[in-house]
Amino acid sequence: MSLDQQQRQHVSELQIDELIAQAVKKLAVARENDICRYLPMPTGGYIHHFTMRKMRTEDPVKLQEMIRKFILHTEKPISVPPKPRAARGSRKRRDQLQFTKVDIEKMLTMARAANDKEMVRKLTPKKDLKTIKRELIASIRHGQVDSDLWQSYAEAISQNSTIAVGALA
Repeated sequence: MSLDQQQRQHVSELQIDELIAQAVKKLAVARENDICRYLPMPTGGYIHHFTMRKMRTEDPVKLQEMIRKFILHTEKPISVPPKPRAARGSRKRRDQLQFTKVDIEKMLTMARAANDKEMVRKLTPKKDLKTIKRELIASIRHGQVDSDLWQSYAEAISQNSTIAVGALA
């Protein structure tokens, strides 16, 4: 960057600082970020304060023009309404089935009646390793063999070892 370009950039930074100070004073706002609400974006809504910060260095001429046009040379500056955003939860899939706890219990009962071990495993809520150990020890003390409980214990151990290995990597 040549000395002349540096001087022009420095002068424009001073001019932008002065323009922003004038805009803040005219709008009677607390911070310079608050003037963003008066600067419209071509795509709708007002300019984001990060974008304004970026424009200060990358496109100071355009920022000066926007401040002059929409704030300083306007009798009564108008606050730009925010850009309409998608509602919260709008990305949820509408075609997925919603099951209540009662529905899941009914399906679990049917899977047990049909002796479908894979479906029973999928529908039973996941237990933490500590709970599984406790239940497994209790079943051993009572002299009962529960292969499903042993299978869930083996899965929990393999998941824990996978998580531990992933944390070390």
